[in-house]
Amino acid sequence: MATDAPPPEASTDAPPAQPDTEAFVAMQESGEFGELRRAYRSFAFPLTIAFVLWYLLYVLLSNYAGGFMGTKVYSNINVAFVFGLAQFVTTFLIAWFYSRHAAAELDPKAEAIKSRMEADA
Repeated sequence: MATDAPPPEASTDAPPAQPDTEAFVAMQESGEFGELRRAYRSFAFPLTIAFVLWYLLYVLLSNYAGGFMGTKVYSNINVAFVFGLAQFVTTFLIAWFYSRHAAAELDPKAEAIKSRMEADA
């Protein structure tokens, strides 16, 4: 089926040159990249461990502290329900907190590394 649309015009902008493998390895071994990795790990690892422990607490209390988890808080809402909802709230708070951290700390460092590598290519 033919169309009357003209063929796409050739782009005059050439794609930027890509760094070679040696450039990537050199950047990975640089202090600048190490600082980016440190900034990520110092945020992600502690929060991941804290959330896993928080989740395991919820699971363990649900299995072994049924009386406590069944305690009514208000009307038919018990402690287990509150803990379950808190899991969702915690997940969203961590995601929000991470997005703020990434925008303020990680993205500028990553952009500087990307710009330097593209300029050197």
